[in-house]
Amino acid sequence: MKIICLLAVLVVAYAADPINFSSPVWQLAMNLNPADGHVMGYATGWADGKAIGSDATALRMDYLSHWVWKEPADYIAIVRHHHGEIEAVKVFEFTNWGISLLDRFQDMNPGRWVVTNGGPIQEEVADDAKHIADDPIFGVNGDLAFNWGYSDNGVRIALTGGHLSGEKENDDNSHGIGNDFWCDPKTGVSHGGGMWAHEISNIQDCPLATCKHVKVQGTDKGHGPHLKSGPVYGNYAIYVSQDAYHFPSPGSELDLEISPY
Repeated sequence: MKIICLLAVLVVAYAADPINFSSPVWQLAMNLNPADGHVMGYATGWADGKAIGSDATALRMDYLSHWVWKEPADYIAIVRHHHGEIEAVKVFEFTNWGISLLDRFQDMNPGRWVVTNGGPIQEEVADDAKHIADDPIFGVNGDLAFNWGYSDNGVRIALTGGHLSGEKENDDNSHGIGNDFWCDPKTGVSHGGGMWAHEISNIQDCPLATCKHVKVQGTDKGHGPHLKSGPVYGNYAIYVSQDAYHFPSPGSELDLEISPY
């Protein structure tokens, strides 16, 4: 009798709040393809949370899930992949829990937030992966920095192990995901019609005063003359979760939702 009563209580509890009984899951928030003709620079999508792309092409083209973007996120995974097959992954735990990506990327004034602490809690790269040394995520150590504005430049996601320009330093030399060399980083507005926006910039030391050859992945960039197209290292997917802290390993297949193992 006690066992039957206990089962009844569990069934009622599950019906009332099924989320508490669900398994941990990762949800796809964004995908970046740096050669699909759509430029995800500093000003596009990050702070308004409007849907970009479709579920059908979510892992092949630029994509932003309006619903996932506004959900609370405690963990974030950045995944480099080819046609949905994982090549490299880093997982971080946010220092402050319960805040959505929308809220985090809207927090631009003053911006320049280091949002994790202690580096990645998981880092895996396929043995046969190429172009790792100058990859903006997997070629540099440290924590995640969001909304890194400096002078009239901005980068949405960078790592602290790379060069992070001083707040008033106009050197065009911080590199990562979601970049613009002519914008208002505190309002998220691009200038010049996005001529200096670029989606993915490789790790490099190319300060404005002495260097006129900024290497970017693919062709998704403005027409600023210093921005030079280069090889695409892969698509970059951003997943978030409230309770999953481990991500599937290289070789696994991605989907809109994915379990930790």
